[in-house]
Amino acid sequence: MARKHSKHMPYEDPQAAEEQDVPQAVPCWLCGRPTGTTIVWHHPVPKSRGGRDVVPMHPVCQQTLTTNFTNSELQRAGMDVDSLLANPTIRKFVDWVAKKDPDFTASPAKKTR
Repeated sequence: MARKHSKHMPYEDPQAAEEQDVPQAVPCWLCGRPTGTTIVWHHPVPKSRGGRDVVPMHPVCQQTLTTNFTNSELQRAGMDVDSLLANPTIRKFVDWVAKKDPDFTASPAKKTR
């Protein structure tokens, strides 16, 4: 069986490796800000309702969605982020979080149901 990495290979240039490994920040599906170090892969249509697609989100954005909407409401909205942003609570949250750092976290408000 052949070895994956030879002991006798020349050393790699660490600066060249650092320049190549710079990941591009993907935008959050809800707020549009670039994601930070923690990315939540959220199902816009819940898995329990047949959803298969996932989108990148900030943890605080995902917590806000699940706090303010039921699975049935999320299923009706589907992949249409504009219908979610039409909700005044979500619109207010997105406007507020737009000025925050990508790694910002906060506990969401409790459900009012």
